[in-house]
Amino acid sequence: MKALNMKDSKAPASPYSLGRNLALETVRVTEAAALACSRWMGLGDENAADQAAVDAMRTALNGLDIQGTVVIGEGERDKSPMLYIGEKVGSGNGPEVDIALDPLEGTTICATGAPNALAVVAITHKGGFLRAPDVYMNKIAIGGGYPDDLIDITATPQKNLKELAKAKKCALSDLLVVILNRPRHAEMIAKVRETRARIQLIGDGDVAGIIAATRPETGVDIYMGIGGAPEGVLAAAALACCGGQMQGQLMFTTSGAGDKEIDAAQKDNAKRMGITDLKKIYTLEELANGDVMFAATGVTTGWMLTGVKRYAGGAETHSISMRARTGTTRFVNAQHNFERKEEV
Repeated sequence: MKALNMKDSKAPASPYSLGRNLALETVRVTEAAALACSRWMGLGDENAADQAAVDAMRTALNGLDIQGTVVIGEGERDKSPMLYIGEKVGSGNGPEVDIALDPLEGTTICATGAPNALAVVAITHKGGFLRAPDVYMNKIAIGGGYPDDLIDITATPQKNLKELAKAKKCALSDLLVVILNRPRHAEMIAKVRETRARIQLIGDGDVAGIIAATRPETGVDIYMGIGGAPEGVLAAAALACCGGQMQGQLMFTTSGAGDKEIDAAQKDNAKRMGITDLKKIYTLEELANGDVMFAATGVTTGWMLTGVKRYAGGAETHSISMRARTGTTRFVNAQHNFERKEEV
């Protein structure tokens, strides 16, 4: 039989191919973080839960054969001793990659035992993620399969919802909109309610909220509103893998509630990170591009993932792994035997 010549392959070439094994190994990183912080689920200690996730994730990342740089992480170096922006992780071998991460997306969620806490990591080639400062970001996102530029972050909620309902061939009242439950969203919520579209308000976890808009089984049609900019990049990484539309605009205020209370320190920090147009509206491709790999493990049960189930001598995790180059999405159920290795 003739040997396969990879040059004959019809698969599109990519200068940013990082390898399928790395995509699967990334799941081990989120599993480690989820297992560690699951010990603190419902105990009311956000800091302890977050620190457990950070410690475990850093250890797991250093086991990967990568030359990694954290570009979306736990914050600036002087405020975060580990997984800070600019920290080098990995074995020092393998490809140079940028890493966006949140060891525990939803610290309050985990501390209270509420739904949709996740451990999240995304990887791409060097320069593939927007280096977003730790400020607010106005976001809008939908799943894939719609006409290009269907949503517009500068349009009213009513217009975006009408366009989406038209594309879905459904009534406005059939749509489900996810919005963070914050005072800054009072006007938006009122406008959405005028359309009779349904709303699901969430306390935290807008990464999960945005990804849910891409998954039919969640029933979520669209995400709208202001959350953290780093979380926006993480969510964009997921959408780059599974398809969808997203726009984001950085907001340099202390409250995320419009043009008031402009924070000069935030603006100066953004410029140091290479952001010169402070009013720019970013597309999905500008937030995350290349051979993006995304992994998340459920800490508490939510829209897509089951939370960590602990039992004597082990635990069970439920994760999602996605890769932009192939468009592959995998759900990974894993049973962890603590008696055969050091317990997490």
